[in-house]
Amino acid sequence: MTHDGTGLLTIGALARATGLSVRTIRYWSDEGALPPVARSAGGYRLYDAGSVARLELVRTLRELGLGLDDVRRVLTGETTVAQVAAAHVAALDARIRSLKVTRAVLSTVARRGSTAEETTLMNRLARLSAAERARILDDFMTEIFRGLDTADPDIRQRLRFAAADLPDDPTPEQVDAWVELVELIQDPEFRTVMRRMIEFNAADRGPDVPGGSSLWFMSRLIRSAGEALRDGVEPGTPRAAAVLRDLIGDADPAVVLKRLAAVADPRLNRYRELSAVVNGWDRPSAHTERFGWVVAALEARAAG
Repeated sequence: MTHDGTGLLTIGALARATGLSVRTIRYWSDEGALPPVARSAGGYRLYDAGSVARLELVRTLRELGLGLDDVRRVLTGETTVAQVAAAHVAALDARIRSLKVTRAVLSTVARRGSTAEETTLMNRLARLSAAERARILDDFMTEIFRGLDTADPDIRQRLRFAAADLPDDPTPEQVDAWVELVELIQDPEFRTVMRRMIEFNAADRGPDVPGGSSLWFMSRLIRSAGEALRDGVEPGTPRAAAVLRDLIGDADPAVVLKRLAAVADPRLNRYRELSAVVNGWDRPSAHTERFGWVVAALEARAAG
């Protein structure tokens, strides 16, 4: 329906032409997204054919989730559809990440049967900013390495790298693992275990020992124990003593056993498992059977 043969459309005619309600068009018009081109003698809003195209653009942008402020800026030429779309994509990405965090927290709460207090803590940990997450990791590393300048630098590098931050687009499993990892590295008992392991390393390491030697030794120990298990070598036998002699030389087996106990602590293995999930790595092996063989062989040698 036109008004007085002018070719201009009343708001009712515009509604019928576009399939939108009069109420919606009036609201968008009041908000400045669809100003009328003229007013009738009675003060009613009138629109032209260009208003129909403008209204279709407003509807499209609104259906894509843009607010009326952004719609007005596009229509007035302050910005482009592409620029607004890019900003909106960034906002949607942030919202998606937030929803993933929410899902991960709720999944963990359901699995653990968490209390209200635990739920609040998990939610807070999961929503820490990148700077806050980095501060927690730095505090952890500072405490366990403080004053231990002779510790193998490769251990420091590997521990810091293992406790890397969440990726930009984490999975629910990564968020879940991160929450548990933060709980773990803030646990005073776990920090004591880590500190003890590094103290042993610093005490055993001379000034001329190259970096990475302690990690090389652990790899060699695991490999030798695996070969002994494969060959059916029983702890406490002369063959087992020969394997140990090749590994530790004349070192006191009781001292080595004490240091190995620190490295084989199950909480350290959990730290490695959680770090692998957060970083998207393959889950590491605990080498439980191999460590068990070495411990049994050391105990037998110490007793003898």
